[in-house]
Amino acid sequence: MTTGTTVRKTVLVTGASSGIGEGTARELAAAGHHVVLTARRADRLAEVAGGITRAGGSASTAVLDVTDPAAFRAVVDGVVAEHGRLDVLVANSGVMLLSPFTSLLTQQWDRTVDVNVKGVLHGIAAVLPHFLRQGSGHFVTTASVGAHQVSPTAGVYCATKYAVWALMEGLRLELPPSVRVTTITPGVVESELATHITDATAAAAMAEYRREAIAPAAIGRAIAYAVGEPADVDVNEVVVRPAAQRP
Repeated sequence: MTTGTTVRKTVLVTGASSGIGEGTARELAAAGHHVVLTARRADRLAEVAGGITRAGGSASTAVLDVTDPAAFRAVVDGVVAEHGRLDVLVANSGVMLLSPFTSLLTQQWDRTVDVNVKGVLHGIAAVLPHFLRQGSGHFVTTASVGAHQVSPTAGVYCATKYAVWALMEGLRLELPPSVRVTTITPGVVESELATHITDATAAAAMAEYRREAIAPAAIGRAIAYAVGEPADVDVNEVVVRPAAQRP
């Protein structure tokens, strides 16, 4: 189906209850796509989806914890059953639990890997069979400038974002050209992520680092651009950060 000059796609966005996920869902809906918003917070999903539909967009919601592979498969299968297909997965869910290694916050290390890396893998496993059956599809994920540079207190976080970059490049190399792969690499973006940092040293450093931030809609527009390109164009990676961000 087309809307104006836009091919209407069904897009599933993880972590869509706030931040980049919310901004992306709003931008994709404004571009004419149907957006399936997923996250753990049902109330926030309903609020965001309501705003999209009131603005004339098309949206639905599903509660999803990306660390649960069976739940991820069930949500994806449900979307395909309802809409006949799934065209795009935006694997956006992430946490940023920064701390010095000496703090030994090992449970937070595990949580970071579970969400940032395994959550993406669970999405790949849930969606890939449908993409291959359809003969088309588009994986999009949000990495970070932390995939290209490491800073103190962010070693584990950066490692997960390096991993996400590698996973997407591996997909691109292995899959047929009909399945596209895009990594969006944000710099500092307004979000709730920093509020979850419990280590005082890391929290203080991040407060300074995040003085210059851009709105989530900026990342959403980059994703909408990649999704909206013709099928023979694969936007592999886009870095989007505040003009004032150095480095």
